[in-house]
Amino acid sequence: MILNIIFRFMSNYRDKKAEKFADIFKALSNPNRLKIFMRLVSCCPPGTITRIKDKMPEDGGCACVGELGKDLGIGPSTISHHIKELRRAGLIRMERRGQKIECWIDPDTQSALQGFF
Repeated sequence: MILNIIFRFMSNYRDKKAEKFADIFKALSNPNRLKIFMRLVSCCPPGTITRIKDKMPEDGGCACVGELGKDLGIGPSTISHHIKELRRAGLIRMERRGQKIECWIDPDTQSALQGFF
């Protein structure tokens, strides 16, 4: 009886985990969202917040939402939409600092993805 309960709990846990990964992969299946995510991955370690003034620095750093679309050929309103979807999927975190909204890779989600692969 107890094994039955444990199995049902674990089965639900795996289903929820599969749903979470499906949401993540769905968010990353859009080429523009993937570009934005890859830019964030390449510019800073997960969980790191670094401000950018004019452009992406050569030595790394994280990005404000308005700066993520530079050189990607994506308009500001489209960037906002994609950022919202990446956040909804749990891939990134965001924080408002004055007039800027900074975003960075969620370290827990990145660890979960690394464990998945």
